[in-house]
Amino acid sequence: MNFLAHIYLSGDNDLLKIGNFMADSIRGHHYEDYPTEIRKGILLHRSIDSFTDMHPIYRQSKHRLHEKYGHYSGVIMDIFYDHFLAKNWSNYSKVKLEAYAQDFYLLLKDNYEILTERAKGMMPYMIGRNWLVSYATIEGLQMIMFQMDYRTKHRVAMDESIVELKQFYTEFENEFTLFFEELQQHCQDKLTTL
Repeated sequence: MNFLAHIYLSGDNDLLKIGNFMADSIRGHHYEDYPTEIRKGILLHRSIDSFTDMHPIYRQSKHRLHEKYGHYSGVIMDIFYDHFLAKNWSNYSKVKLEAYAQDFYLLLKDNYEILTERAKGMMPYMIGRNWLVSYATIEGLQMIMFQMDYRTKHRVAMDESIVELKQFYTEFENEFTLFFEELQQHCQDKLTTL
């Protein structure tokens, strides 16, 4: 799961959203340095990643990409799944995606001082190119993949994965829908234990 799913799965708790959003840049027990609700977001993020990586539906989706993209197939698949969440956003939220994204960007700006350096560095690009809304279209997705490819020094040409997305579009979308239902339940259960 990529940014949009992680934020969405945090529910309505703003600090939990921030923790979940920036969790990738917080290693080991350093999450203990943050306020309680941010810690919960970080732990939820880790739980989402573990659940996703081990899930047979997600692994089936990722397997289609593995031969060509190797280690990066998981990164690509996370972004593909965010695409299907954004594309079908009205099935998951009563708030329009554009408004949801703007609210989150404002939340980041209002809490800038508690963000990790990595999150601070990413913010201008994320907001400037409106990543959360861009996930909804194939054109937007291609732009994001191109940027990811640049960040990884063009190791595997991630932007070319749009070919596989189009080729297996129905399969990927069906798999996402089934998987995300289970992931939502997993997150609801996890949040009661944090």
